[in-house]
Amino acid sequence: MRAIVLFAALLGLFGTAPAAAAPEAITIPAADNALQALVYRPRGDGPFPAIVALHGCEGLRGSNGEPRRAMDAWGQRLAEAGFVVVFPDSYRSRGAGQQCNNRVPKIRPERERLSDIQSARDWLQQQTFVRSDRIGLLGWDNGGIAALWAVRPQQEPDDDRPDFRSAAVLYPGCRRLGDTAWSTRIPTLILIGAADNWTPAKHCEDMVRNARGRSAQVLFVAYKGAHHAFDQDQLPLKQRRKIAFAPNPGGYVTVGTNTEARVDALKRIPQWFQR
Repeated sequence: MRAIVLFAALLGLFGTAPAAAAPEAITIPAADNALQALVYRPRGDGPFPAIVALHGCEGLRGSNGEPRRAMDAWGQRLAEAGFVVVFPDSYRSRGAGQQCNNRVPKIRPERERLSDIQSARDWLQQQTFVRSDRIGLLGWDNGGIAALWAVRPQQEPDDDRPDFRSAAVLYPGCRRLGDTAWSTRIPTLILIGAADNWTPAKHCEDMVRNARGRSAQVLFVAYKGAHHAFDQDQLPLKQRRKIAFAPNPGGYVTVGTNTEARVDALKRIPQWFQR
């Protein structure tokens, strides 16, 4: 019976491509640079709920200049689910490439990317097709780290506009955040692979446990047997090397799709933002 249910879910996830419109390239005014971004929109006039989505350390676009397949797939699916999705391009906007192998990153999640989050929120709240009170925050690995910095009580916006409604992150690195006595001011969902050897689940689990009693709601999910990038479509399990801050000599990490974790994440994240 379980196999039948999973097969049906896979047909829904892999068999039909989302019908949302192609992304639009925009430039968002920002304090220190012109912030390039991609916007995915549902069909219709809205107003729609929205999501600021933060790419991982590989960047938003590939070497060919096109959106990375994993990010584009999420943008399309979330737009089809009724969300406006804006992806700030934190790296290309500053003339930088991927940062996965860089132990001295040029763009830091707790500084430059925090600024990009604020600029993207400001832009969304100026659009007539966006519900300014229904904006969420979503991030993958390095983008997930930036999102977790952004939801801390110390980062609450000091304007009179609505704050982010909720946040969701996939396989963020939580070790340093845990050392800062992290907590969140908005409901936050953390999805990570229990077998992740790039951003270990234990660091996030400890961070969440230590925040109990002084934090807004946090839902932590560790998927048994899942590695980093478990949500990507048909990514064969493989090893990457020379990854900065990997918790082993040589920077060896494992990445790849985990079908059951992917099915759950693709369902759970839109539901989280629809609340």
